[in-house]
Amino acid sequence: MNITVLGAGSWGTTVATIAAHRNPTVLWARNEDDVLGINQRHENSRYLAGFTLPDDLRATADLEEAVADADVLVVGIPSSSFREVLEQAAPHVRPWIPVVSLTKGFERGTHLRMTQVVKDVLPGRPAAALTGPNIAKEIMAGFAAASVVATEDLSVASALQGVLRRGLFRIYTNHDVVGCEVGGALKNVVAIASGMAQGLGVGDNTRSMVITRGLSELTRLGVAMGGDPMTFAGLAGMGDLMVTCISPHSRNRHVGEQLGQGVPLDEILSNMTMVAEGVKTAGLVMELAKQHGVELPICSRIEGVVSGRLTVLEAYEGLMLTAPGHEAEPG
Repeated sequence: MNITVLGAGSWGTTVATIAAHRNPTVLWARNEDDVLGINQRHENSRYLAGFTLPDDLRATADLEEAVADADVLVVGIPSSSFREVLEQAAPHVRPWIPVVSLTKGFERGTHLRMTQVVKDVLPGRPAAALTGPNIAKEIMAGFAAASVVATEDLSVASALQGVLRRGLFRIYTNHDVVGCEVGGALKNVVAIASGMAQGLGVGDNTRSMVITRGLSELTRLGVAMGGDPMTFAGLAGMGDLMVTCISPHSRNRHVGEQLGQGVPLDEILSNMTMVAEGVKTAGLVMELAKQHGVELPICSRIEGVVSGRLTVLEAYEGLMLTAPGHEAEPG
């Protein structure tokens, strides 16, 4: 079957590489230089320097050409432009084909999860999310990893399993799309907090506390939004949270670490080639928390930092001054 991946960032390129070993695969990139690099030199030097891509992986900057013959459409576009690209592609996408989101975030203004955006723009197509503790460079290097493909129809999930798995990259199925997507979005915010602790040099005990209490927060909001509590103990919850909070390859952890070292946010972001979704997600998470009546102390402090209302030290000291209650409670 024909696979199309929209978005030639590190993760989109990695998923396209996996798919290309089993099926004809097209990777859509905005940048013509990236297209030439993939087609002629079999490399994506902007995002995955040093890795050789499959000879039969083809790239194009023509969106209609990319999606017209797709039997499976995979979307790895940042949340801020996710809808825009899908709307441009929509007239050329065949009916009934499954659409898989790689994006971890919420849509600004609507608070929709990415699979909800898929259903809105491409009605009638099964929408799924691929999520989990997946560092692109490690998977490209052949290290063992696991992910989750989440969709309400587990027969569709099983079919996608066969398309997207390869070698030591294992894929599990899950019916809890809400929980998987909420976990994937909130872990980016918590990773900024973990990075801040690293940048401040406050120690591994503090980082462990932030990660654990962060897991409590993403679980609390995820359950309030309709997710299954068990999801947050799995790959899409704790697994994704752990790797994003501790890996040196994590963009969101990098942002937090730089903030902890006193680097201004604008400078951090201007020096990054990839999007750190947690920066934009923090404000949306707090809007959702208010909507669902949920307290999220860590996410609240991170939103204060990225919005400029709080310094890193003020955010950290505010968390430490909060009187702890029962472990199952906020704080």
